[in-house]
Amino acid sequence: MGKTSDLKLIAEALARLAPVPAKSPRFNAAEGFIWNGPVSGLSPVAKVNRVAISLLQGIEQSKDILVENTKRFATGMSANNALLWGARGMGKSSLVKAVHAAIATQNKSLKIVEIHREDIGTLPQLMAILRAAPKYRFIIFCDDLSFDGDDTSYKSLKAALDGGLEGRPENVVFYATSNRRHLLPRDMIENEASKAISPSEAVQEKVSLSDRFGLWLGFHQCSQDDYFAMVDGYAKHFGIVISQANLHAEAIEWSVTRGARSGRVAWQFVQDLAGKLGHKLKL
Repeated sequence: MGKTSDLKLIAEALARLAPVPAKSPRFNAAEGFIWNGPVSGLSPVAKVNRVAISLLQGIEQSKDILVENTKRFATGMSANNALLWGARGMGKSSLVKAVHAAIATQNKSLKIVEIHREDIGTLPQLMAILRAAPKYRFIIFCDDLSFDGDDTSYKSLKAALDGGLEGRPENVVFYATSNRRHLLPRDMIENEASKAISPSEAVQEKVSLSDRFGLWLGFHQCSQDDYFAMVDGYAKHFGIVISQANLHAEAIEWSVTRGARSGRVAWQFVQDLAGKLGHKLKL
């Protein structure tokens, strides 16, 4: 067998081993999708897990800003990438999904695509697929985004948000949530600076990632009044029959056992209360 034939056989074998690129899904089949990487592609979500935007209390300013940004994006106007950062359990990811739902009700072309933190390195491939579907508008959503240790995939995210030569797809915006304002732990930034020839440049390289987000929306621990507003809103929405005095007293006791007040704590309390009262929550 000649060398040409051998090379042909090797090429055919490699072709069989190579992963088949993911195909674009039927975007009209669902309002939400999950990105599973370049091989598996996008999977439709039959029912997005979310709460009504009216139930998100104590974050009115952030809510208004994100709604306005998303409305502009959905109608084809320019809009910013958004970073929702801050205290745990204050509704960052819930707000992203609720805003999408509220606007997608009027604009069916608006879709939400979740990308997992570990797949950030494949963001350019995802953007290429979405760019090829210009009749739709896509919110790419990454929950709990952060980087640690020697992780350098933040550089891929920076490049993807900037868009390289082609620029970010006109029909794509990127929303992320994080407990960290700069997405990187302080000790990671300081350690990088201590090892660098030019410490200030090393710090700027790390911190500049968050600069790719035009909107920074901060979420902070809620006051007791905000906590009560959250609990009252849930109780009214789900038709839980209990006096406000008893509701607040039990809500305080619940928050004390958790050592915190937040939207998540309020929701967990209402779930527990509904169970004790034999009231089934219809989401």
